[in-house]
Amino acid sequence: MIEIIMTSIITFFILAGAFLAAVSAIGVIRLPDVYSRLHASSKSSTLGVMMMMLGAFLYFWFIDGYVDSKLFLAILFIFITAPVSAHMMSRSAFHSNVSPYRMTIINELARDEEGATDLPNEPEAHENRENKE
Repeated sequence: MIEIIMTSIITFFILAGAFLAAVSAIGVIRLPDVYSRLHASSKSSTLGVMMMMLGAFLYFWFIDGYVDSKLFLAILFIFITAPVSAHMMSRSAFHSNVSPYRMTIINELARDEEGATDLPNEPEAHENRENKE
């Protein structure tokens, strides 16, 4: 009975990971600009690959009876490096003047680069904000 439950859990992780990797591939093909494509590739493919590796880790642990520490380290490595590398690629695209999709409403990185903040530290800015409300 335990083997059936563990096999079902392992199958779920591997199939869910494959589904997320496929969604990521579709997002990379269909999304309009480099920033959206990087978001799709980093978020869903990272989770997809981690789920597939977790399924393999659980398979080796519960079905074959040994713990593969290399898979655990690979999961940890991907969890740490994939989002950071996608962030660095998007910042380099921004600094290379790659324009976002024309329908983009908020460009927070441009606002941060210009030094603008939501609540300035000047006292008169706070007074003007309170008077407008």
